[in-house]
Amino acid sequence: MDEAAIKSEAQAVRATPASAAMTLASRKAEAVSRPGAVVIGCDQILVCQGAWFDKPADLPAARAQLMALRGRTHTLETATVAVRHGAAAWRHAAAPRLAMRPFSDAFLDEYLRLEGDAVLGSVGAYRLEGLGVHLFDWIEGEHSAILGLPLTPLLGFLRRHDIVRT
Repeated sequence: MDEAAIKSEAQAVRATPASAAMTLASRKAEAVSRPGAVVIGCDQILVCQGAWFDKPADLPAARAQLMALRGRTHTLETATVAVRHGAAAWRHAAAPRLAMRPFSDAFLDEYLRLEGDAVLGSVGAYRLEGLGVHLFDWIEGEHSAILGLPLTPLLGFLRRHDIVRT
């Protein structure tokens, strides 16, 4: 699946970032769906001042991205889809908001030195479960949704359909 092409297509038709994230999550789950299985697909698009951000390709790109987010509020358009029998059985969207504090260049350089390539796996170039929490003034939204998988709503779906019993 070509995620960049899907995002480009969504932007070309002026789809919302939330809609694009839902399309990506759905296509991921549908691509690996098998009879009898429940497949969970997730995706996030970070939006700041109308710009869509992707995972940085390398540490210089991560630094540039964090500098662009520094002192600004952004939204993580988070989409989760459960596919069962080849069709979407459940969808969930969340839009956590995060305000990055105006940290110094020296702080940013030390953060990237300590976190290293781990930041490349995040659309925000930060890991809240690590030192990335120090980048923020405030955070609104479910922690697990910020990490990319809104567990509370997902577990509710799984329990209602007797997929998980607790």
